[in-house]
Amino acid sequence: MQFLLIMYGNPRIWDALTEDERDEVMSGHGTFMETVTGAGEMISTVALADPSRSAVVRVRGGVPAVTDGPYVESKEYLGGYYLVECDSRERALELAALIPDAGVEGLGVEVRPVVFASTAEG
Repeated sequence: MQFLLIMYGNPRIWDALTEDERDEVMSGHGTFMETVTGAGEMISTVALADPSRSAVVRVRGGVPAVTDGPYVESKEYLGGYYLVECDSRERALELAALIPDAGVEGLGVEVRPVVFASTAEG
């Protein structure tokens, strides 16, 4: 079974951490990736840029309009994900608990089953 382990960022929470705490979270991702890759469960991972670097495209009446920033005003934003393949939901939850963001007060990791996936190869 494939699961998406989704990490959300919150600038208020991130900025409240000390530099050492932020470094610990970041280095913890390396440890997590080694663990999941070593177990043969890693499919892919993506880290996204800060929402201030995003754009939103809306088409109205056939005309595209582009605006800066995230789609909605919110405290949290999609920061990245890990796509994993493991034997069960329980294992996916165990993996999510190993992601350093899950240990930061105010943050968490969403675990969502994948019901369809396609690649450029087919």
